[in-house]
Amino acid sequence: MGAPQAGRDGGQLPRLIERGEALRQAVADAGGLAAIGRLLASRRDLTRADRQLLLGWRDDAVRGVFEVRAADPAAITAANLVDDLEYRVVGLSRQLATGMFLSGMLLPLTEDDAAWLTSGTETVHPASAARQVARLAIDMATREPELVFRNPDKVKQGWEHMRRDREEFLAFFGADELVLPTLEAEGRLNAYYRRRRDAALAARGRHRTVSESGETTFVMPAGFFEFDTVGIIYDELDGFVVVPEYGMLREMFAEPGLATDQAHASVLRAYLREDSIPPLPLRRLAAAYPQGADAVFRRVLGNRGFTWTQHGEALLRKRKPGYYESDPVPSVAVLSDRVMELARARRQA
Repeated sequence: MGAPQAGRDGGQLPRLIERGEALRQAVADAGGLAAIGRLLASRRDLTRADRQLLLGWRDDAVRGVFEVRAADPAAITAANLVDDLEYRVVGLSRQLATGMFLSGMLLPLTEDDAAWLTSGTETVHPASAARQVARLAIDMATREPELVFRNPDKVKQGWEHMRRDREEFLAFFGADELVLPTLEAEGRLNAYYRRRRDAALAARGRHRTVSESGETTFVMPAGFFEFDTVGIIYDELDGFVVVPEYGMLREMFAEPGLATDQAHASVLRAYLREDSIPPLPLRRLAAAYPQGADAVFRRVLGNRGFTWTQHGEALLRKRKPGYYESDPVPSVAVLSDRVMELARARRQA
């Protein structure tokens, strides 16, 4: 995507920059972007335009690592190494040259996104720091994939790559759902990635890291080694999901009498309680063991009238509200060629 051109506010841009900088200082004094709601409530002197601008900052600010592609006295054009989009940034207080980098947050200054303002807390990196800033961008994309998916093209690429990735997973393992001893899971998954190394280049997803060469490696989530088994599910919609103690949970659904055992019942309670565990594994087990599911939930929930068909979805919506708050996105994000090029570049003197 090319750099946006000046929009209908272009003729008033100097005044808009000045007002934006004043509002940015007010936001900083109030405690940062998280305090915008409080600022809006306390400042009755704000104009309607000011309020709209602040709402845009709260909802549409862009975090990333930006490479300066062009610079002139009025603005710079910077490519975000995280979402692979370009931004025209105005009102910078320091001189930036082509090839330098900026990490931090950009605030929309015009309704058409033709101009952006830095948040005032950005960090400038020299061109010689290319490898370090590329690693920063990769880590940011890994921790916060929603930053990547701000780019609609990246969403499309992610779905396409995830579909192919899942097909390869099925071909390698023979199923899209595995129960593995926790101590063996990393080795088994990394054998899979080594087998299909070329296809895994420059893609990252849940529980994956990306090396500077672009190779993908599976990393067990923190704390999982205290459990005996791990479940690996590669779903068409939810993507690559890793859950703890899935063997014990599946065993209980197959033999509902085990729901009287405290250890087995505690696993189901944890699955219902933990926000990090999506509804997917419970849906899968209920579909695989419909009669067992009713018996298990009745016992663990203490509700004799519970049936999965009637009450299962309502239970999941109550226990997992965050899952339903947004549309699904791919579990695989394809990193830009540029960020991988920078990550592999030789260190400059």
